[in-house]
Amino acid sequence: MELQINGKTLQADAEPDMPLLWVLRDSLGMTGTKYGCGVAACGACTVRVDGAAVRSCVTPVGSVAGRRIQTIEALGAPGKPHPLQVAWIAEQVPQCGYCQSGMLMAAAALLEKKPKPTDADIDAAMTNICRCGTYQRVRAAIKRAAGVKA
Repeated sequence: MELQINGKTLQADAEPDMPLLWVLRDSLGMTGTKYGCGVAACGACTVRVDGAAVRSCVTPVGSVAGRRIQTIEALGAPGKPHPLQVAWIAEQVPQCGYCQSGMLMAAAALLEKKPKPTDADIDAAMTNICRCGTYQRVRAAIKRAAGVKA
């Protein structure tokens, strides 16, 4: 199966109903996307497909063939982090860090759709679960990246 991931065309040997998460992690070695709950509740596995936040643990890989998939590995580049990554560090968002790649991908999808999000926009888009409770810092980081007053 041919997949468009992080701007590259990659081949994956997988059944179409295999979750995208396992293709990314086990077949392609992209371990930045995390397994959390396995039922699309926590968002640790969030990637972007055609710009939208998608829970990869419940997304059959066959449903995203030919679409643009972006993982945390390509959100920023070495020496040129994404504005969200810069804001994440400035606001000291990560604690244990496990959920952060999914949070960042959801936030990137939000800012692409709503470059100047309100608190309500952030609350509606950021449905990821963080066991450390970093929600207020996540909101501050998204606003910082968007250039919106916190």
